[in-house]
Amino acid sequence: MKHRFETRAIHVGCEPDAETGAIMTPIFQTSTFVQESPGKKKGYGYSRTRNPTRVALEKNLASLEDGTYGLAFSSGMAAITTITQMLNAGDHVICCDDAYSGTYRIFEKVFKRYNLEFDFIDLTDQHLLKKHIKDNTKIIWLESPSNPLLKLTDIESVANIAKAEKILTVIDNTFATPFFQKPLNLGVDIVVHSTTKYLNGHSDVVGGAVVTKDKGLYDKIQFLQNATGSVPGPFDCFLVLRGIKTISIRMERHEVNAMKIAQFLERHPKVRSVIYPGLKSHPQYELAKKQMSGAGGIISFFIKGGLEAAREFLEKVKLFSLAESLGGVESLIEHPAIMTHSSLPKEIKDEIGISDELIRVSVGIENAEDLIDDLDKALA
Repeated sequence: MKHRFETRAIHVGCEPDAETGAIMTPIFQTSTFVQESPGKKKGYGYSRTRNPTRVALEKNLASLEDGTYGLAFSSGMAAITTITQMLNAGDHVICCDDAYSGTYRIFEKVFKRYNLEFDFIDLTDQHLLKKHIKDNTKIIWLESPSNPLLKLTDIESVANIAKAEKILTVIDNTFATPFFQKPLNLGVDIVVHSTTKYLNGHSDVVGGAVVTKDKGLYDKIQFLQNATGSVPGPFDCFLVLRGIKTISIRMERHEVNAMKIAQFLERHPKVRSVIYPGLKSHPQYELAKKQMSGAGGIISFFIKGGLEAAREFLEKVKLFSLAESLGGVESLIEHPAIMTHSSLPKEIKDEIGISDELIRVSVGIENAEDLIDDLDKALA
């Protein structure tokens, strides 16, 4: 019998150490492994290629996403880069327009120089998607919810369109996490994560992950990862494994707190509008209920009063830390236009709606009333 998510998060890949009985996966802090005879290994040869602590994490990640094969990376960007390296010069990628700025930057500023083509479009419009598919389109790249405007893409519909055209689908599932969304079960080929965020959950490590059900894709990505060396160290893997053990209870609390705060912000006279998939006011609320089991812990909202009002508010919060990143147990708040998405050209930000009034909140697991009180005082 396959165990349920909460049980797998704690146990898969984390069997007690056979030699000592240690219940926690050991940190195999070694670069190389002794061989019994030339080419005769005990399962491991060199830690860039394979390390026991990393293997434990990879098994766990694959299980949580209902996948078959997992790969842990040194960062989310390393995972994104390695997937893109499967392409050949002249290939075309369709990406959601409201994507993480690091994804936009690596596509536009780096991979375009290698004669790859990219179109950034609104993937909530499937007619627009079909118009942009070309003979050389190889990947459709999704984020759902997107960063930072929390737009949802109908994952199953896009996956079906892609399959009909023999195009790979890749989704960044960092915001939703496998606790709230299972893209592989909706037909997506590859799931990518920044494990820095909710999977680790403690703001103390940088990492990435790739999960797939396809052995051929796994082999290609694993070859590239080994060739380029985009691997995490064993201690980083240990930290992510440690964090994953509590992901279920953390995500439940993130969502409960986020809903309370989203409802508070929606009622506040100094807030123009709130974007949160759990609110009925979200334009894709019904889609959220269909493909997600929960709305997550990220809220975006527009404050009234322009940049100066936003700056003053962000300088006055106390419990919310003004910092980039997200997904930790502590609440973070940031200004996308100036901070996380500053690398986007102004015309792109204007086009997709990343204005000076936009604020993104990563709701932590503190007491919700304390967080609301902090926001209320800062808004006042």
